Amino acid sequence: MKASSSLVVFSDLDGTLLDHHSYSWNAAQPALDMLRQINAVLVLCSSKTAVEIREIQDALNITDAPAIVENGSGLLTDDPAGADQYQQLIAILNTLPVDLRQHFEGFSDMDAARLSDVTGLDHDGAIAAKSRAFSEPGLWGGTDHQRQKFIAALSDRGVSAREGGRFLTLSFGATKADGMAKVISALQPRHTIALGDAPNDIEMLNAADYGVIVANPARPALPLQPGEETGRIIRTKLPGPEGWNQAMIQLLAQLN
Repeated sequence: MKASSSLVVFSDLDGTLLDHHSYSWNAAQPALDMLRQINAVLVLCSSKTAVEIREIQDALNITDAPAIVENGSGLLTDDPAGADQYQQLIAILNTLPVDLRQHFEGFSDMDAARLSDVTGLDHDGAIAAKSRAFSEPGLWGGTDHQRQKFIAALSDRGVSAREGGRFLTLSFGATKADGMAKVISALQPRHTIALGDAPNDIEMLNAADYGVIVANPARPALPLQPGEETGRIIRTKLPGPEGWNQAMIQLLAQLN
């Protein structure tokens, strides 16, 4: 694999490439180095904002790679100015009956200090996480039945709710696989690999040539996927970046 587009790797961040608690990717460094050596393209794909993704790309030295932001609602290069999707989303959220709305604490409801407490981010990181353009993550504090009614009420208003590694994220329906399709169309890679740990990664995992479900002890395991029967989708035993590293080395050896 010599050309820069021979292999494109799509990776979720929190709980996958990044440790669920420390946000460190150090355990994945051997595999990251291997990807760099073969000029593979690493596409970060997360609920994180463009501001957050750029900072991580800088730290990983992959600023020339595309990225998928806010759970597939946009690409890093998208200009949300004028679209005003985020404000439209919050306005719809606030039309819900109080008995449903009160149980959802979105990022727009939190100040930086509260978001730091929830996520473990420092103040600047919390500010970056609040700089949203397309989607609204949040915490659900009601019952499962109320949650179902909340999601149904949003669906009636054209808003989708997806479960991630930490948060319930609201958007106008785009998925990580939608962003992935745009990147694949542009780069035309020979092989694609996708790695994730949460329900909002399922479409992405199934759209790749090879999918990796990364273990996340902090949440229930994902249900069995069709590709697991053929070995196209594998699961790691190790969590986060440890599992990411092990699976990536395994697949790179398989692809030779």
